[in-house]
Amino acid sequence: MKRIQYYVTLAITIMFLVACSDRVDLSDDSMKVQMKLVGKNVVPEKTIITDNKKIKLAVIPKGTTHKYWNSVKAGAEQACKDLGVEMVWKGPLKESDRAGQIVILQQFGTSDDIDGIVIAPLDENALLRPIQHALRMGKPVVLVDSPLNGKPGVDYVSHVATDNVKAGELGAKELLKYMGGPNKVVLMRYLEGSQSTLAREKGFLDVMHNTPGVDILVDNRYGGATSGEVKISALNLIDKIKEADGIYAPNEPSSIGVMLALEQVRLAGKKHFVGGDAALPLLRGLRKGEIDALIVQNPYKMGYEGVKLMVEFLHGKPVPAKINTEVAVVTKENIDSPKIQEFFK
Repeated sequence: MKRIQYYVTLAITIMFLVACSDRVDLSDDSMKVQMKLVGKNVVPEKTIITDNKKIKLAVIPKGTTHKYWNSVKAGAEQACKDLGVEMVWKGPLKESDRAGQIVILQQFGTSDDIDGIVIAPLDENALLRPIQHALRMGKPVVLVDSPLNGKPGVDYVSHVATDNVKAGELGAKELLKYMGGPNKVVLMRYLEGSQSTLAREKGFLDVMHNTPGVDILVDNRYGGATSGEVKISALNLIDKIKEADGIYAPNEPSSIGVMLALEQVRLAGKKHFVGGDAALPLLRGLRKGEIDALIVQNPYKMGYEGVKLMVEFLHGKPVPAKINTEVAVVTKENIDSPKIQEFFK
């Protein structure tokens, strides 16, 4: 019931925002960002920044509470420093607040003070129309982390992200390795509508479905937006978790939530567990043996590359339509290596 009420509220909010945006006269496309896809590059049809004006960007994360987004912010800030541009960082508190992210996007999309927007869309469908509207208002948009149900060079400029299917596949292979082969597994999903984690979950399930002898006990439980919500969801599944030999969670809040639940019922370190992302509680859990491996992204690079692409585009340069950032497997054995430490910025 709560889920139905949430989506009804979200739909009403989106319809209200779209109605408000439609009051703007968009019959004249003189403000619209003009670009086209040529091969694998998006090419601006004109230079948007033509003078010595200092560029100011808006960077909109999915949320502002998780360590992951602090790393994205650090990368974006460093790029701004290196390139001599200004940045405004603003996002919803929780990663379930789609309506809140749309409101923030609408604010920046109509601001005369902002030259371009870098955003991690909370929902590939709900954010499409607001992003299209920002383009109509002359604000180019670069995506980081999650995709949009649109086309580069048409609905947005470029997308900087992890190969999330590959990340999920790595998670499955690591879990199979630690379990010693096919066994009983539990997948703790993250949040409905989060395309990045849905892709990781798909990659995980693809490997498990193609491995004879694997028994997937749970594959349809969404934990929630916060580690606290995921912990409750995991405790509600505790009988299945006790039966399982291995558990996979795709990102920071889902992994922390599962770890907290395992600690509460004294199963931490007794169940094989592969998680996602590099938050400090997870790294501590890895060192303590409560987690076998973490599949980590490079959020710092995402933030840096997102800003860099936007600045290049604003100056009239062609940019790649898609950039895949690295994925790494972190274990107790390699956590202190210089190469792996680069992922923890």
